[in-house]
Amino acid sequence: LVFLKQLQKDLEEVKELLTKATRKRVRDVLMTEKHKLELEIKNQPPPKLKDVADEEKLSLGGYTVKINNYGWDQSDKFVKIYISLNGVQKLPSENVQVNFTERSFDLLVKNLNGKNYTMTFNNLMKPISVEGSSRKVKTDMVLVMCRKKREEKWDCLTQVEKESKEKEKASYDTSDPSEGLMNLLKKMYAEGDDEIKRTINKAWVESREKQSKGDIPMDI
Repeated sequence: LVFLKQLQKDLEEVKELLTKATRKRVRDVLMTEKHKLELEIKNQPPPKLKDVADEEKLSLGGYTVKINNYGWDQSDKFVKIYISLNGVQKLPSENVQVNFTERSFDLLVKNLNGKNYTMTFNNLMKPISVEGSSRKVKTDMVLVMCRKKREEKWDCLTQVEKESKEKEKASYDTSDPSEGLMNLLKKMYAEGDDEIKRTINKAWVESREKQSKGDIPMDI
């Protein structure tokens, strides 16, 4: 890419000299050089997409890190998202950008200690006001303020989070209490450590033994 720019500058200078040259021999030499440069420029391979991407990356100041850790709370008017970033308060204001839509926002922090940081939230739980939303930079933290369109409580931050919680609740919230308890025990067993699994197994064996002796009804 740099070499191509040099060739183009050489060609511009040759063209400029041609407008000033009056001797035939000088003009012939310049015309030959002009044709040679034009041919060389024409035969230059196009810049690779990777090179362009690398240049853009360098202009941003390093590689990009996706932010996954955050905290959030809410008031009557705002949903507040807290993102910890060491030293973020030292950056120029334009290096911390947040773009809002009615149901999403994305954060870009450019060139913080040689890295860029991004965070995107799509499908927010409820609509927000783009004009009323903003961001504040504090010591080692970015605070994103999403202005609620309606002053109502949000149970979750995103629609996906809500659906995930409902699915988890449905897995052990059934009309049959014993079935719900069994689903909960299965979940605890699947996610528990060896000690929890041993405890559940022991309780299960003891329960089956009591059933076989007729100490408790079989349907419990």
